[in-house]
Amino acid sequence: MIEMEDKQRLEALVNELNTYQGQAEVLQQQIDTLNATITELSVAMDTLATVKGQDNKETLVPIGAGSFLITDLKNTDEVIIGLGAGVAVRKKIDDAKDTIIEQRTELEELRDKMSSDLQKITEYIMKRSPEAEELMQKVEGQV
Repeated sequence: MIEMEDKQRLEALVNELNTYQGQAEVLQQQIDTLNATITELSVAMDTLATVKGQDNKETLVPIGAGSFLITDLKNTDEVIIGLGAGVAVRKKIDDAKDTIIEQRTELEELRDKMSSDLQKITEYIMKRSPEAEELMQKVEGQV
């Protein structure tokens, strides 16, 4: 009877740990995606700072596959900025910088919360894993 209870407890614990491990993996993927987006926003900020006031300067525009168009900058006072969900608006450079800073701050806060959640899940898994190992040894010893 004890053997059956131990097997059931072990199975339940392994299922629980697997579920938490799956959640941890999803969170890590989301954190990686957020980090990539935060990096893109930082590059956008740097680019805006670099081009502001640089009318009639030659620049390279990426067109994909490591290829570029050579073009002249004409209006460096305004930029089209994406707001999400396929919506973009024309803004003055300084206003665009403010929008990007807000977006980046929101994403950094979300990333920090997800990182905290990931740490809690990881700690829980590490705390419960020895119990699962102990039960496994006990069940295997009863076979």
